[in-house]
Amino acid sequence: MGVGDARHRVLVGLTVLILLAGCASGASPSPRPATPTPASVPSTAAATPIAAAMRTPTVAAASTPATALPSIPAPLPSPSGSMTAARWWQTATLLSDGRVLLAGGSVASAELYDPKTGTFSATGSMMVARLMQSATLLDDGRVLIAGGALQSGDSIASAELYDLKTGKFTVTGSITTARILPTATLLSDGRVLISGGAGKWDGKQQASAELYDPKKGTFSPTGSMTVARFAQSATRLADGRVLVAGGQDSAGRPLGSAELYDPNTGKFTATGSMAATRAWQTATLLSDGRVLLVGGIVVGGSEASAELHNPKTGTFTVTGPMTTARVFQTATLLSDGRVLIAGGGKDMDATVASADLYNPKTGKFTATGSMATARASHTATLLADGRVLVAGGSVVPGGFVGMHLASAELYDPKAGTFGPTGP
Repeated sequence: MGVGDARHRVLVGLTVLILLAGCASGASPSPRPATPTPASVPSTAAATPIAAAMRTPTVAAASTPATALPSIPAPLPSPSGSMTAARWWQTATLLSDGRVLLAGGSVASAELYDPKTGTFSATGSMMVARLMQSATLLDDGRVLIAGGALQSGDSIASAELYDLKTGKFTVTGSITTARILPTATLLSDGRVLISGGAGKWDGKQQASAELYDPKKGTFSPTGSMTVARFAQSATRLADGRVLVAGGQDSAGRPLGSAELYDPNTGKFTATGSMAATRAWQTATLLSDGRVLLVGGIVVGGSEASAELHNPKTGTFTVTGPMTTARVFQTATLLSDGRVLIAGGGKDMDATVASADLYNPKTGKFTATGSMATARASHTATLLADGRVLVAGGSVVPGGFVGMHLASAELYDPKAGTFGPTGP
C-alpha cells in the first residue's frame, strides 16, 4: 500500500474520531426533560465545531505523513480464524443458503463464510472499494450494497447488487444523495428505506430519505426526516413502520429525538424522545415487539446505559445498564430471545473484548464469555444454528491504518463462550 493510500485510510480513521470528539468533552449524561426537542441538547463544549473539540491526535496530524501519527503496536494473531482480508466497518449479511457475505471495509473485495466448513473464501469483488456502506438482504436473495465512503473520505452515491447464484456484484441504480453510514431497512413490501447519513466528512448530516425498488432497480425520494441525522439507528417494527432514533446533528452533538416512518404515507412523524441523547447506538427488535437501544456516545463519552422503546405507547424507558460503557459495539438477537452485546470502544482510545447478555424478561445485562480479540466497528451475524459469527473491526475505535482486523470468532450461546470459527 502506497503512502497516499495509507494517508487516505488514516484520514478516514481520524474523521471518525473527529465526529466522536464533539461528544467527548461535555458533562455527564442525564435524563432528558419530559418534553425535549432536538434544540434542548445541553450547551457544552460539545456544541463547538467538532474539529476544534478533537483531543488526540490533532487535525493537523491528518495532513502529515502517516508515519507522523502515534505508533500503536499491532495485535497478536488471533487463534480463532481469519478472513481473507482485514476489514473494519464492513457489512455482513446472512444469505439464504446459510453462508455469510462479508463485503468492503475500505476494500473492494468480498468473501463468504461457510459455517459447515468453518472457512472463509473469496467471492466476486464490489465495483467500488467502500466502508460504512449499507447491506440489505432482498426478498429474492440478492444483497443490496448502497452508499458508504471511499478511502479518501468522500461519500458514495453508487449502489450494487450481489447475486449468490453467480457470486458477482453488478451495478444498480444510484442513490439520489451520496451518503456515509446510511441506515437501510427492508420494508414489508420488499422495498428498502435508505435514510440519513453524512454527505461528507465535514459534518453535513442528511435529513433526506429514499426508497429502493428491487423490481425496477431504481431509487426515488420519499419524505424527509424531521431532523438531519448521522450514526442513527433504524428498526422495522412489527406493524411495518420504521423507528429512527438518535444520531448526531450537524454540530456533532448526540440527539435524543426519535421518529417513525410510515411506508403507507411515505412520511416521518416525531415520536417520544429517548431517555438520553445518544449516537452510534445499537437497536434490536425484541421478540415481544419492543426495541432495545444500547450504548453509543452521549454527552460526556461512551455510554453503558440502555433503554426500551414501546411502539404501543410511543415511549422510551430506561433498562439495564450494561456492565461496561461501549460504542461501536454489536448487538445480536439470539434464538432464545436474549441479546448479545459484544466488544466496542470503552472510550475513544481503547476497545474491549468483553460481552454482555441482555435478558428482556429481567431487564438486566450480565457478563458472558469474552472474545479472543478486543475489537470495535466489527460485525456480528446470527447463524442458522444459533451461533454468532463475529468478524473484523479495529483494535482502536478510530480504525488507524494497520489496526484493522482479519480475525473472526464464533459465540456459542449454549456454552456462553467465544471460540474458533470451525464447524
